Amino acid sequence: MPRPIKCRKVCHFPDILEFRPSNENGGRGEEDEKEVILLTVDEYETIRLIDKEGYSQEQCAGFMQIARTTVQRIYEIARKKVADAIIDGHPLRIEGGDFRICDGKSSKCGLGGCYKQEFYQKYATEKGEGIMRVAVTYENGQIFQHFGHTAEFKVYDVEDGKVIHSEVVDTNGSGHGALAGVLNALKADVLICGGIGGGAQMALSAAGIKLYGGVSGDADAAVEAFVSGTLDYNPDVKCSHHDHEHGEGHTCGEHGCGSHSCH
Repeated sequence: MPRPIKCRKVCHFPDILEFRPSNENGGRGEEDEKEVILLTVDEYETIRLIDKEGYSQEQCAGFMQIARTTVQRIYEIARKKVADAIIDGHPLRIEGGDFRICDGKSSKCGLGGCYKQEFYQKYATEKGEGIMRVAVTYENGQIFQHFGHTAEFKVYDVEDGKVIHSEVVDTNGSGHGALAGVLNALKADVLICGGIGGGAQMALSAAGIKLYGGVSGDADAAVEAFVSGTLDYNPDVKCSHHDHEHGEGHTCGEHGCGSHSCH
């Protein structure tokens, strides 16, 4: 019986999920017919840490909480896929894999400080049993309409059908993929927002955060409607800034991570 795959810790979901080659005239040609190369999120993370951030393979292994030999194997596969995409002109898509998004719990957060540790250390101690935490993309009292550009979340703690506490939290300039990690570190159970792209939706799903998108208007009123069960939302919400489809996304659980505490 093969050993179960250990979930690999990644800092955040990628902001950009798909890359396509173009010909000299700026259009698309034969590359549209070429097979799409799939780079998993954990493979992407080894490229980011080693090639972008300059970590050694040993440091990368410590960050992702897996063996160095595992990192070496993942990294070699990832580099081969990137090389094939660049040299042979294949489209490259990032999706799937055996991973979990870092929530700031670990003290081994790379060479520098982790912006999510501050969130986790503060909000993990404040959230008691029986509390549901609802986050809303927020700007001047209203629901901000583009998830990936939100500068603030308003976070509400709900207990016994009532809002018992609320607070506005700065997102620290985080991008699309990293915002799901911020919400995870905030211990959010639910997100209410306007428009949201497919990649961010997959990141929220991987973090176990329930999404209520396509909502506009007053943030406080939306949360009151959610608590009362009358919130009007769009279960098929799409972000106008992400009008191309990336295909069906694969959450971590679909790749077996649910069996070893990926969520």
